Amino acid sequence: MAFGINPADILYRRKVLVVGFGRQGQALARWLPSVGARVTVTDARPPEALDADLKDFPNVRFVLGDHPLSLLDDAEMICVSGGVSLEMPLLHMAIHRGIPITNDAQLFISRSPAPVTGITGSAGKTTTTTLVGKMTQTAGFTTWVGGNIGNVLLDVMMGIQPRHQVIMELSSFQLELMISSPSVSAILNLTPNHLDRHRTMENYIFAKSNILNHQSANDIAVLNYDDFATRTLADNVSGYRVWFSLNEIMLHGSFLLGEQLVIVGLATPDDKPHVLCNVSDIRLRGRHNVANVLAACAIAGTIGVPPEAMVEVIRTFGGVPHRQEVVRVHQDVTYVNDSIATAPERVSAALHSYHEPLVLLLGGADKKLPWDAMLAVALKKCRHIIAFGRDGDIIPETARRLGHDNHNITRVETLEEAVQKAVDVAQAGDVVLLSPGGTSYDAYRDFAERGEHFRRLVMAI
Repeated sequence: MAFGINPADILYRRKVLVVGFGRQGQALARWLPSVGARVTVTDARPPEALDADLKDFPNVRFVLGDHPLSLLDDAEMICVSGGVSLEMPLLHMAIHRGIPITNDAQLFISRSPAPVTGITGSAGKTTTTTLVGKMTQTAGFTTWVGGNIGNVLLDVMMGIQPRHQVIMELSSFQLELMISSPSVSAILNLTPNHLDRHRTMENYIFAKSNILNHQSANDIAVLNYDDFATRTLADNVSGYRVWFSLNEIMLHGSFLLGEQLVIVGLATPDDKPHVLCNVSDIRLRGRHNVANVLAACAIAGTIGVPPEAMVEVIRTFGGVPHRQEVVRVHQDVTYVNDSIATAPERVSAALHSYHEPLVLLLGGADKKLPWDAMLAVALKKCRHIIAFGRDGDIIPETARRLGHDNHNITRVETLEEAVQKAVDVAQAGDVVLLSPGGTSYDAYRDFAERGEHFRRLVMAI
């Protein structure tokens, strides 16, 4: 494989091919010329389909509408956007030729002037990353939050100084190319996700574990003690281990004791357990969010955030967009946008957050993930299920296989039709929950665009 070459010092006058011109590809096309690279960008879309003005990239050559193999003849390095599969023919041939392949995350981590804290996991990454960023800011650090969310950090590299802190969300797509690890690396959980890309759970876990694999003896790994797959990765940790748990008392990390959140050995004047707050102080719904808060406290504690800053954020943080976000209460029906739920496991977490009767909007594009366990819960908890999108047929088909008669499942094509049906069937006191379980790529650019459309539809009711 051609991934084992550190790109930190070999960019000047290098001929670099950027594959994919999405958010990350555009950041690469801005940053690479600034460090002396000669850049060509290729994207399968034609110019009119791109969401950027090519005139804003005067030092970049574009080859659009296809990925001709001839591009490799002049390439000394390849940088890929996150959504680009390494199985595409162009990259297969690049690997065969021994051309090094990297991405924006690796380029940033290898050059960041400030310490980097990296956070990954199958669910909860964005909420936890945002919490850690706010805790770090509240503690008085100049903090940069980005990566798989927010800023592509290459875009702000020039403003980062050694005394700052960088909090970085990392996806499995970014991690599969990594050959260096952040000084603080956290894995929140590991459940089936993106198997349409990684093919097997083993491949997926291997990609995620890259966040730990290149740490040194002085680095820190923050791990979920309750998650078996995550816990087993601790055997490969080179540095210090910090744990968080909902179920067990930890000797170094954060844990739940009854209804109290506790930390021990982190940013406290002694090694005694320190009570932070009660579960009731958390504004976010669901036990999974209690785990996210505990993870954030463990991570922030390793950076040096004091308990009082953690507590201030816990008591004021109301969540991030598209994650169980209350859009509107109309005629005593609450409409909730959980468009980020692109795997059945995430839908299950959302379902367990509500005691109210639910009208659930499920569908989108399947990632070759198991639906049975989630749907068994949904069939018990939901007044009505509305299946939409390209792979919406999976929902009634799975329900029939589970022995359900489908009397409370409606199949529609679009999200707009799904919202209209929800308005028709919802009763006072219900929660209409968009928690799709599938990706948005059948109809939208990403989960955020789907969530924005849901908001507009709900506000128009």
